[in-house]
Amino acid sequence: MMVFLRVRLAVMSAFLCAAPLLLVQDAAAFYLPGLAPVSFCEKPQDGKDAQRECQDKIEVFVNRLDSVESVLPYEYTAFDFCTVEAEKRPSENLGQVLFGERIEPSPYKFSFKQKETCKHVCTKKYSTSKAEDKANLDFLKKGMLLNYQHHWIVDNMPVTWCYDVEDNQKFCNPGFPIGCYVTETGLAKDACVVNSEFSDKDSFYIFNHVDITIYYHNVENEAPDSRLVAAKMEPKSYKQNNPDAPDCTGPPMSLSNKLNGDIVVPYTYSVQFKEDPNIRWASRWDYILESMPHTNIQWFSIMNSLVIVLFLSGMVAMIMLRTLHKDIARYNQMDSVEDAQEEFGWKLVHGDVFRPPRKGMLLSVFLGSGTQIFIMTFVTLFFACLGFLSPANRGALMTCAVVLWVLLGTPAGYIAARFYKSFGGEKWKTNVLLTAFLCPGVVFADFFLMNLILWGEGSSAAMPFGTLVAILALWFCISVPLTFVGAYFGFKKAGIEHPVRTNQIPRQIPEQSFYTKPLPGIVMGGILPFGCIFIQLFFILNSIWSHQMYYMFGFLFLVFIILVITCSEATILLCYFHLCAEDYHWQWRSFLTSGFTAAYFLVYAVHYFFSKLQITGLASTILYFGYTMIMALIFFLFTGTIGFFACFWFVTKIYSVVKVD
Repeated sequence: MMVFLRVRLAVMSAFLCAAPLLLVQDAAAFYLPGLAPVSFCEKPQDGKDAQRECQDKIEVFVNRLDSVESVLPYEYTAFDFCTVEAEKRPSENLGQVLFGERIEPSPYKFSFKQKETCKHVCTKKYSTSKAEDKANLDFLKKGMLLNYQHHWIVDNMPVTWCYDVEDNQKFCNPGFPIGCYVTETGLAKDACVVNSEFSDKDSFYIFNHVDITIYYHNVENEAPDSRLVAAKMEPKSYKQNNPDAPDCTGPPMSLSNKLNGDIVVPYTYSVQFKEDPNIRWASRWDYILESMPHTNIQWFSIMNSLVIVLFLSGMVAMIMLRTLHKDIARYNQMDSVEDAQEEFGWKLVHGDVFRPPRKGMLLSVFLGSGTQIFIMTFVTLFFACLGFLSPANRGALMTCAVVLWVLLGTPAGYIAARFYKSFGGEKWKTNVLLTAFLCPGVVFADFFLMNLILWGEGSSAAMPFGTLVAILALWFCISVPLTFVGAYFGFKKAGIEHPVRTNQIPRQIPEQSFYTKPLPGIVMGGILPFGCIFIQLFFILNSIWSHQMYYMFGFLFLVFIILVITCSEATILLCYFHLCAEDYHWQWRSFLTSGFTAAYFLVYAVHYFFSKLQITGLASTILYFGYTMIMALIFFLFTGTIGFFACFWFVTKIYSVVKVD
């Protein structure tokens, strides 16, 4: 959970994560890497800089522009806004590149506590008779039509646009639109509804002026140092009678679709500073988080979901303990061979329960990749829960996940080799190669195809060729060798010892009822795990596709733990029923039972696309479903591996306790 949440969120996160969160205190001189506060002070009147540690210049950085109506983000420079040259762009980590973030400096620069009114930034001129100017103007209009949003950053903090919504509540959006459009019928779309002067039909209104208010508080015992605690803005549109000497008065800047000739668009800003002693630097993100939509109901929904899942999990555990306890007690009290022959159920298949499954090679490869994903997810969420991977530390979440996946090649190779050897496999070279290349190769191929589409569309999310080479180098030079190392130790070690011997001749499986057949059991097995995640899934998809900020990593970690427990219990329960029906093919079935949760995730993603999103265009649709397939595959391997290991432990346990000889 984000380290900047105020007390109630921090207390809840501490309860969910662990005591180490107590180390992150506002009073202590400990800050997460890259998140230390910056002090600002006024420029000295005498012009001397007496080695002050505070800064007087405030610089605005601009990030990529995105839209809820398109999956394609674009760089700030793609829309021909005011730019500044000869300034180095901030370095970006791997996670920022993968997410398509493109942070660069802007010409908007302020002096601390120095008020500016209608300051001119630049003037853009377009001539519809010139092909280049017309293309730039058309792209700008397209951005306004699709409601693309600016994302500005001041002191590593988003510049927010706060406005009133229903029930007298204020919503703060970490972005503001380029402009808006009024249709031919006079219907005001998106941000055009905020101003009644936006009334010209079939016209675009560009927000070429911003009123910026920066809030600060004075640092105690460190006067005159101050720290920025909020940056809010209000976009406006002015035609400007004299573009070279703007006064920020007059009618809004209208761009008609039928307008020809020369078009002049001046860009201006006003900035003021206000002191707010009630907000501390450590809690400066609170007003953004508290104003996000559904934040209030999210707490109730998550707790309600957790209570339901815990109740169902308790029922499953109770049924298993009572039923299995009776079976074990009855079987251990048998006195004669005749009694054993009269028994039926899961004990009768003890000579076949550890028979190697069909396609054991593929199953072992899936188990290795699933183990790699499981450990990566657990460690990433744990660090995010402690605040190290908060949204303020941009790109850290994805960077951590990728680095962990690369370094976890050893357990993937070890698990795949161990189980493949226990299945009686002898093609160890094929096994280790498939473990290293099959699942990662499918993900990379899908990702590469999506990247080609982004390249073709000129999107900022397109990964540069050098970054692709770097990822391949991480894969081939680190992950693959580590996978070989793990496989070496896996094959070198003795095979897994089973508590019972396997018969040479397979036992015939009796006719199964409808509920004990493979497909119905697999379909039913994924319902309960999906039921414990769909609430969080909605907010996660919102953060990815609707560009909303996600910060509740404490609850996400708790849901992750409950998902693991639920997948395990549901798979064990169905496995027990199948064994009682004398069906001993549990290996693939246990993997697919919990892995089928990914199918429900896929169905929910399709429903989310058609009911919640406003995405238009073929390229955006392909990108959405392409990335969704990657997430579904990862989720399939993750949940399937949980179910298999739970069932493996269960089967090993019951056949080692019961007298079967």
